[in-house]
Amino acid sequence: MRIDSHTHIMVRDSALVPGRHSEPKRDITAEELLALFDKHEITHGVLTQPSFYGTDNSLMLEALKCHPERLRGTAIVAPEIPEQELDALYRAGIRGLRLNWLRQNDVPNPAGTAYQRLFSLARERGLHIELYIEGHKMKQVLPPIQASGAAVVVDHFGSPEPESGITGEGFKAVLAGMSAGNTWVKLSAPYRLGGAPAAPYVRALLQAGGPSQLMWGSDWPWVSHEGTQSYERCLADFESWIPDPQQRTAIWCDTPRRLFGF
Repeated sequence: MRIDSHTHIMVRDSALVPGRHSEPKRDITAEELLALFDKHEITHGVLTQPSFYGTDNSLMLEALKCHPERLRGTAIVAPEIPEQELDALYRAGIRGLRLNWLRQNDVPNPAGTAYQRLFSLARERGLHIELYIEGHKMKQVLPPIQASGAAVVVDHFGSPEPESGITGEGFKAVLAGMSAGNTWVKLSAPYRLGGAPAAPYVRALLQAGGPSQLMWGSDWPWVSHEGTQSYERCLADFESWIPDPQQRTAIWCDTPRRLFGF
């Protein structure tokens, strides 16, 4: 089993939310994604809800319905979502709730009543909270989520700031969560690190939590970076970061299989 833990599908004619910082360049179907997986011997994948669709998860849910054995998903929901709708999402193959709070001037309050309710409901249902936010905001945002008891999955190496690197307070908060065993990190999208090399971050993450707290994702189709990436490069990067075959197996298979229920 090899699991790509971070991918997207999208169509251009779906309604897009205002204030978005990206948008689809072309239609990307689940069938195209699975053909790519087959070409590169990837057995399973996780669909991550793009921020530009907001809480309209219908495209992803249709893909999960068509391919329930190979795909799982992380959805974006409103904090006041009814419990029965969360249950329906879980039955459909959703295993995480995504907080894409990147580039937001007014970040929601994760310690407030609305989000603490959401985190509690997620914990009770075996749904993790997936967080994508700038590294310098991580120290304030991450602890209230962890305090809820919900498992936390942090996107893209924890979004460390290139100026501070592994010594940044936000990145150190991610490392502390890994050491505590309640935080997982995706090794994905090194091109979103502001030009800093990924290898030092990988070494620090491995030291903090080991491969059982890490997953790999391609971030396909690399929104806003389409012209600079290839799937072959994503795989080669991962193998260069993790030369040990046993660690690669854990990151590729064991960890995401547990979190996403494959």
